[in-house]
Amino acid sequence: MDIFDTFLNAEVFLRTWPLLIQGLWVTVQLGAASIVAGLVLGLIVSMIRLYGPVPLRLLARLYIDIFRSIPLLVLLIIVYYALPFVGLRLSPFASAMTALTLVSGAYTAEIFRAGIEAIPGGQFEASAALGLSHRQTMVDVILPQAVKIVIPPLTNNSINVVKDTALASVVAMPDLLKQATQAQALAANPTPLIGAAVIYIAVLWPLVALVSRMERRFGARSR
Repeated sequence: MDIFDTFLNAEVFLRTWPLLIQGLWVTVQLGAASIVAGLVLGLIVSMIRLYGPVPLRLLARLYIDIFRSIPLLVLLIIVYYALPFVGLRLSPFASAMTALTLVSGAYTAEIFRAGIEAIPGGQFEASAALGLSHRQTMVDVILPQAVKIVIPPLTNNSINVVKDTALASVVAMPDLLKQATQAQALAANPTPLIGAAVIYIAVLWPLVALVSRMERRFGARSR
């Protein structure tokens, strides 16, 4: 058996293609849900860290430091396998989304914080001079400018979230990697795993190129 029959077997690939597509759909759902939830959580945490009461600022910073330090795989295993001991049992999808959202939210909070702090202080002073409230200042003046700054790192973080969905296979989540692994076992051939890798590349490569393009564009504007 040559290398093509082993790793690039067209017959095996076509036979297992439906399983891979099912897994891809689950991966897209999990990634999209975790990205959106992480964005919302990160924005809230960043606002608390910047403008909340001191005790809440400390809690926000503690959350960010902890969930940026803990490996996602460890957190995923804790959520799925440890929480049932205290009566909280989550489905594989909910467990994976919870872990991904908590970690993504921590990184997103730091991205938003850096973007907001990059806005010149004169913007706040001008808004106060116009009689705008803090909420109006943030919604109408600061956040629209900060979003332009944070789009590249947020997109990069979203790519990482999609890649990290592969770890959900450890909790029997039928994502792309899990389906590819099962297809490989059924076919006794590693071609489905190669197919899964190609699908990941096909989905994420355009996003990686988009991030690079945005970084160059925003870098040129800053100069």
